[in-house]
Amino acid sequence: MNSWDEWVELALQKLESRKLLRSLRPIHLSKDSNMLSPSNADDFEFFDELRQWDRGTVEVQISETTYHKWLQDIPSSGDELGCNGVADTEVGASAGTFKKLILFSGNDYLGLSSHPTIIKAATQAVQRHGMGPRGSALICGYTNYHRQLESSLAELKSKEDCLLCPTGFSANMAFMTAVGNVSMLLASGGQPSVNARVAVFSDALNHASIIDGIRLAEKQKSIAVFVYRHCDMRHLNELLTNCTMKRKVVITDSLFSMDGDFAPMLELVKLRKKHGFLLAIDDAHATFVCGETGGGAAELFNCESDVDICLGTLSKAAGCHGGFIACSKKWKQLIQSRGRSFIFSTSTPVPVIAASHAAVVVAKKEMWRRRAIWNRVQDFRDLTGIPITSPIISLIVGNEATALQSSRHLLQLGFHITAIRPPTVAPNSCRLRITLSAAHTLDDIRKLIAALSQCVNFSEIGFYCASWNARL
Repeated sequence: MNSWDEWVELALQKLESRKLLRSLRPIHLSKDSNMLSPSNADDFEFFDELRQWDRGTVEVQISETTYHKWLQDIPSSGDELGCNGVADTEVGASAGTFKKLILFSGNDYLGLSSHPTIIKAATQAVQRHGMGPRGSALICGYTNYHRQLESSLAELKSKEDCLLCPTGFSANMAFMTAVGNVSMLLASGGQPSVNARVAVFSDALNHASIIDGIRLAEKQKSIAVFVYRHCDMRHLNELLTNCTMKRKVVITDSLFSMDGDFAPMLELVKLRKKHGFLLAIDDAHATFVCGETGGGAAELFNCESDVDICLGTLSKAAGCHGGFIACSKKWKQLIQSRGRSFIFSTSTPVPVIAASHAAVVVAKKEMWRRRAIWNRVQDFRDLTGIPITSPIISLIVGNEATALQSSRHLLQLGFHITAIRPPTVAPNSCRLRITLSAAHTLDDIRKLIAALSQCVNFSEIGFYCASWNARL
């Protein structure tokens, strides 16, 4: 065993001695006792090309009232839709009238949220079981549906096991608090000395859920935090080399949600072999999008065995909802015993779990969806000259006023693209965040670029991206 295997094993022994180990207690929901699994993938229906229902994931509409509020940058509470979903009348708008838009700001990368097979899986589950038993996973909320989804995700990520969480946010929180608990459990006096804490190395642009999980563990004085410059492996190596703590964890987004760039996975693997740290990645935006089978960034860069912990979400390319942690069985046992955001949350309803399992199967089977989204990436690159490397396109326009003006202009031309402003991003790095989907067509991309060209200088954006990539 490597050092981390030993530390986790020792932590589990401490929990067991204190009678603090927590176990899942699966409830079997199938009416047919001979039925081994809630859904049979052999009965799923698959398709080999874009269909009309896929367009529903990128063709949306907003009320005229919302449209006018957006143009005037007036905050909306949703009241303009009315109690029955029909738009209320306000000045400059007509009751019940809507404006159609092409959505370029969502995370449904494969267009699976409207897939008939996924809808059918959810429908059948709700007809059989309603929402399922309501409670935390450690009480009564864990069923054979949940176990089936965990197994399929573990296989997808080439990991021994998997733990479902209510959201991707809670998955990161649960993992980080469990990491901190390792040092507390192994401390002789209950509170680890400074040098006995876990050293956590975090990319400067990691997702807020990672940051909040780190802050919670840091407040408990169980970890020491080192933030390295975004994707800067020289800086990370320097921090690792100078760190005297023996327990080290490096955590990073695999595909960064605001900048659209990948973590340098192969360089991280080299540093892992050199320094012996635990490598954890948040694969939220790469899962199902990257790799031949949709296994994510680790599959794309052929380093699955070098990633120890893979966290993710089912609310993006899966088109459903929920989070997960793909890991070893021992890590799963530790997280489900010490990860507070997992322990004290009600588990995901059975119909959502059934839909998510169907999404895993469909995403792996309908490989053309991955080809389609990467074709759209290539189309955007060819037509603009901007060297984007993923379906997340971050066009930095500068100050907040410029970003808002650009977003309003695109709205008038029929595109739903929001301006990203502080505190989400740093001042004067306000941007238009564009996301591509397998449900977009080449014609959609052409029209978008024509609209963008009226408010964005592609040559300047292209030069900025090229310079940034060179620095990385």
